[in-house]
Amino acid sequence: MTLLTHARYCDEILAGTGRLAELVKEADLTRRVPSCPDWNLRELVVHVGGAHRWAGEMVRSRAVDQLPEDRIPGAGGPAGEDPAALADWLSAGATALVDALREAGPDIEVWTWGWERRTAFWARRVAHETAVHGADAALATGTVYEVAPGLAADTITEWLEIVAFVQAQGDPEAAQLRGDGRSLHLHATDVPGAEWLIRLGEDGFTWRHAHEKATVALRGPLTELMLAFNRRQKPDEGGLEVLGDRELLDFWLERTSFG
Repeated sequence: MTLLTHARYCDEILAGTGRLAELVKEADLTRRVPSCPDWNLRELVVHVGGAHRWAGEMVRSRAVDQLPEDRIPGAGGPAGEDPAALADWLSAGATALVDALREAGPDIEVWTWGWERRTAFWARRVAHETAVHGADAALATGTVYEVAPGLAADTITEWLEIVAFVQAQGDPEAAQLRGDGRSLHLHATDVPGAEWLIRLGEDGFTWRHAHEKATVALRGPLTELMLAFNRRQKPDEGGLEVLGDRELLDFWLERTSFG
């Protein structure tokens, strides 16, 4: 499974935002979000839309340092509790972000919090942020949720890269993801090649795309696999199957709760 193109990530930001906007347009914004229990639906959408505006401003301004999120115009959402107004605000922010990303292309140097300082980082990161929080909103409203296979697979890959990055930065939770060679196998049963093998070593963990026997395996549909790996549902929900050492899988999930 390979990275998507810059243009594809831009398209996925718009598509994911469009689905989220439609979902909340007539929703009860006070409904709690079970996968993000500190937020109601309005707070979830404001988080997503605020992130779009923050990333968009950094791309537009070619920022070399982090911009304070509380100084981004309009990032706090529209006044009032009108779902349609919130949906329009969300869509406008995503459109402005994608316009900035498309104008810049993938290789402009810009500040990021991650392992590369290019606009490509923001296109990919925001596409996945939008997809995962779209799932949160779907769970809150009881709506069926699907992600395009390429995006769902890359969401898992990017999350592994994030966990590896924060482990290298000394995050105390990720620092515990070490071991004596125990391994986890993620296997999407509906998309050929969508498999990941994670191995815990003395110096941290490594991962690669492989089909091998592991200490524990998580198998099932790719979208459900992505949701469970991002802690949006339990590993035995959505048609998923856990084979082997369930405690090791729980150990991993409990130590990747940051972000």
